[in-house]
Amino acid sequence: MVETYVFGHKSPDSDTITSSIVMAYLENEMGNSEAKAYRLGNINKETEFILNYLGIDAPELLESIEDGADVILVDHNSPAESIDNLENANILKVVDHHKLVLETSYPLFLRFEPVGCTETILCKLYEENGVEITKEIATLMLSAIISDTLLLKSPTTTEDDKVAVKKLSQIAEVDAEEYGLEMLKAGTDLSSFSIEEILSLDAKQIDFKDVKSIVNQVNTADISEVMVMKDELEDGMNKIIEEEGLDLFMLLITDIVNSNSQVIALGNSAGLVEKAYNVILKDNTVLLEGVVSRKKQVVPIMTENA
Repeated sequence: MVETYVFGHKSPDSDTITSSIVMAYLENEMGNSEAKAYRLGNINKETEFILNYLGIDAPELLESIEDGADVILVDHNSPAESIDNLENANILKVVDHHKLVLETSYPLFLRFEPVGCTETILCKLYEENGVEITKEIATLMLSAIISDTLLLKSPTTTEDDKVAVKKLSQIAEVDAEEYGLEMLKAGTDLSSFSIEEILSLDAKQIDFKDVKSIVNQVNTADISEVMVMKDELEDGMNKIIEEEGLDLFMLLITDIVNSNSQVIALGNSAGLVEKAYNVILKDNTVLLEGVVSRKKQVVPIMTENA
């Protein structure tokens, strides 16, 4: 059988990596295709913690695919976030929890739900298709849901996510709160990353109407530890703004303990942050209290005010 490439978005996070593995396993168990999980970038510290915990390797790095290759997309559907020649691929399925962007000239399987994590949808697909959720698969699913919902504290959290966490923690035989906090803290260690790497860890191009923007988010247990690098971060952000022709670069430094985000905003449209949140940037930065979700608390608010 022809191999099917299963992958998530560029600058992969834990949901993207684990969902690729979990979706490929589901496809193979269902006998639909010879599927294999891949990644479109380097894994972060949090994902590294998850894989090391389970003793499994990261998916192989995928740099290109041939025209006409069979692919399954997880945790994304925007071509801008995907493999470069996605338009020439044969997309078989998409499982995602983001807004629909993709357009195709042919029918395909789509599973979109407004939940906190792609793995919550995959948990349902396993159940619906009678595929056993093993301890390893449960741990992968659980880890991603904890990551995307910040231990069920994010406003993106739904009842479906909570139900999944309860079920999966039992199968995985872990205390979700204890394991989750350890996992999230592991993901906040930026000591081994360069400024360039920090600014690309979870960077997404999200244009607010005609405002060409990048919104990057890094998690921390102590905002002050990241703000020590503010000057270097701003130099790096300004370089990207110039290279990419951006109107705005937003860096969200999210405190996973206190559920706040310090934002650094640069570019000729940085004032949009002030307008959207009714705040004043001082030295290009401000604390956004209670803001932890880029999808729920940044994209719609910034777009509405653009």
